[in-house]
Amino acid sequence: MATVPGPVIWEIVKKNNSFVVKQFGNGSGKVRFSKESNNLFNTHSYKYSGLANPRTITIQAAGKDGVLLATSKTRKQNKPAISLHKSVMKKDFQRMANAVVNQVADNHYRADLKKAALARLSAVHRSLQVTKSGVKKKNRQATKIHGRK
Repeated sequence: MATVPGPVIWEIVKKNNSFVVKQFGNGSGKVRFSKESNNLFNTHSYKYSGLANPRTITIQAAGKDGVLLATSKTRKQNKPAISLHKSVMKKDFQRMANAVVNQVADNHYRADLKKAALARLSAVHRSLQVTKSGVKKKNRQATKIHGRK
């Protein structure tokens, strides 16, 4: 099976596909977002597209305390079930950030997505943090007891 180059795929899907979400911005300009799974910034552009690029990066929450880092295999594009390298990270934030930088930039995978991957990791890690709450205060207002007269 012949592989179709990324720019050709992008020219086919950039006008319309099922992942595009159009929002009206300030004034008359439209903002276009994308709901693709391998899109780090969720913006509709060729650089961040998970459909058109052969090398994609996904950072998602994995359970309650882990972060999933998945990179696509370049040779298994036509087999979606085995097309991703997945690793779950459950360390502290600095170690996870170092792992993402090593995988994305230092490994010569997609160095242009280093900042986007770190921003996504920070947002996912922040969403997994549980806020600590103190002792709940009792309601000191008098309550009416409804009953028979």
